Amino acid sequence: MKIESHLLDSSTDSDKYAGSALSRGVQILQAFNVRQPELSAKALMEATGLPKATFFRLANTLCAAGLLRYSEQTSRFGIASGLLSIASNLIDRVSVRQLAFAQMQMLADHAKGQVALGLGSGLDLVYVELAQAAVCASYRPALGSRISLSRTATGRAYLCALAPEAAQQHVEAVTAADAQAGALLKERLLEARQSIAERGFCESHGDLQRQLEAVAVSLRSAQSDEIYVFNCVVPAFNLAPNQLRDDIGPRLVTLARSIEAALGYTPETSNQWA
Repeated sequence: MKIESHLLDSSTDSDKYAGSALSRGVQILQAFNVRQPELSAKALMEATGLPKATFFRLANTLCAAGLLRYSEQTSRFGIASGLLSIASNLIDRVSVRQLAFAQMQMLADHAKGQVALGLGSGLDLVYVELAQAAVCASYRPALGSRISLSRTATGRAYLCALAPEAAQQHVEAVTAADAQAGALLKERLLEARQSIAERGFCESHGDLQRQLEAVAVSLRSAQSDEIYVFNCVVPAFNLAPNQLRDDIGPRLVTLARSIEAALGYTPETSNQWA
């Protein structure tokens, strides 16, 4: 990253000292790795080239901030949980996709359809991962494209997981633009709430595209206010009677709950739209 020269020129001596201290503190943290999760003070000074007085001053600051820990038993330093908390949001995003994809592909193959993962914040919901069966010729949405909150099972599962006031904000916006569409959305959300309460997932029957059936399940990140939604979309001609509700829906719930368990999430059922 290139920093404008006038910003550098305007920095004070204290700013420059803070920047230098930060850089040296990062050096200490970067000395640790999988093979060396704990290091002595001597090893850290050798790895960073820091003088003894500077090292201990920075080490004390990092320990106080919860980024570094010191073991009296081993006389060694190690990474503290505070640093993991800072990185958790990025770890969270990567882990959900990595953990989920194999299961998503298995379900897509079983259902002869596609399984997608959406990520939402506020009133924005986008596709971040997609698995599709080889025999499925339905439309394949691009990763990063937005998902309709009103006309898809994915969108309604997301609205049900939002805080009530946030969901209501979207309902009011839709109603203001089209009263009939707003009334239909309210009806669909009531159905979604009931379906989630009874079965753990909500459904869509040709709402966005007439020939497509879908189920969706939400899960919430433990590290942020972002909400993930899994959906399974299947062409109607590939479905046996009641297969969506009795087979694919429960399998999608199992997928979502297994990812929650793997990542230590707790389903936020109390945040469902009311």
